[in-house]
Amino acid sequence: MDVERTALPGIGLQHVLTTERGRQIGVISHRSGRRDIVVYDREDPDSCAVTLPLTAEEANAIAELLGTGRVVERLAELHRQVEGLVTEQLPIAPGSPFAGRTLGDTQARTRTGASIVAVVRDRQVIASPRPDFVFAVGDIVVAVGTGEGTAAVARILSSG
Repeated sequence: MDVERTALPGIGLQHVLTTERGRQIGVISHRSGRRDIVVYDREDPDSCAVTLPLTAEEANAIAELLGTGRVVERLAELHRQVEGLVTEQLPIAPGSPFAGRTLGDTQARTRTGASIVAVVRDRQVIASPRPDFVFAVGDIVVAVGTGEGTAAVARILSSG
């Protein structure tokens, strides 16, 4: 899929893609952080049929919603490519010693060799959480590594 990128002097940057059905959709990224989703007119691709302004927070929420499937697809593809690599979804259950504590506190990668690559919270995916990410009860932690490594992460999250 081709995405056209155009600098808009004094405004920001525009990305436009053409869907399989021939519709053109664009995202205008303003210097201020605001984003506009633009749907171009079918008959006149130079004019907008709809413009939807978004705050930075709204744009991030939509990006997460649209990107959630890609994270899962990429993990599945990685799993197919690397023999012996497993992906586990591990809950932060009530009573977990890491509920309310940071990812860095687990020292999971150092202790197990497995990596925590994402956290699912309230059906939103937080990809590549930083060491200062704070776990909450109900989070689903996505760990990638050997079977032994991911099992060790599960033990850490459940009992410390």
